[in-house]
Amino acid sequence: MRVTLASGLTLSCRDQGATSGPAALLLPGPTDSWRSYQPVLDLLPPEIRAVSVSQRGHGESDKPDRGYNVEDFAADVIPLLDALGIERAVLAGHSGSSLVARRVALDHRDRVAGLILEASPTTLRDDAQLRGFVDSVVSNLDDPIGRDFGRSFVAQTSSDNVGPALVELLVEEVLKVPARVWKETFAGLLRYDDMAELPLVEPPTLLVWGDADTLVSRNMQDHLAGLLPDADLLVYRGVGHTPRWEDPVRFSGDLVTFAHQVLRTRG
Repeated sequence: MRVTLASGLTLSCRDQGATSGPAALLLPGPTDSWRSYQPVLDLLPPEIRAVSVSQRGHGESDKPDRGYNVEDFAADVIPLLDALGIERAVLAGHSGSSLVARRVALDHRDRVAGLILEASPTTLRDDAQLRGFVDSVVSNLDDPIGRDFGRSFVAQTSSDNVGPALVELLVEEVLKVPARVWKETFAGLLRYDDMAELPLVEPPTLLVWGDADTLVSRNMQDHLAGLLPDADLLVYRGVGHTPRWEDPVRFSGDLVTFAHQVLRTRG
């Protein structure tokens, strides 16, 4: 479905489950669309209302000329919840979009029941690995994005455990993101830093991390767990940067358990 926000921006999303049930808003990582949560959506019970959204510039969502900083993505979340009639939700964010979920929780704590941060970095501000990728690869991108590049990018953010059908779907979605969106999104990640604010995050947080992740370290997870006031860390053994692709059964179960817990205890 497509949802038009009060700002006039239209976002593409998948909205499933009972409208009266616990709600979870799923934020794919940079360059991924709502379809990157398909393996999880297929496993969620009907009592969970799950909304997976293609953020601005991604998938079939609108692609404005500008506005791809962390703060811009975060600014769309509450209007989206409003348009869908959702008062409070668990926010799940992957990789760079974990920063988006954190920003929303800091700015709108009354609307966020809990956070699921999958492969979340501490901060990417001036991160040497990301800076190298941006300088050597992203800065040279032109439209249309090449399929070989899209395939290599998906491979770098997944693992050999991800089935070929899902890989093909993910590649198709990556190719829908214009080069200018890549450039502004990653430039924004290199500037953003909310570390000093994290002790102010009120919602309970579930950190999900695979111990074979080559992009986000265990030290980052331990640091986040120490800064966030109410955080638990789940380690997926032998899993890489995107746990929900490699073990969707466990991830969907952890999401359901967490959503029921936080929405029951917090009202």
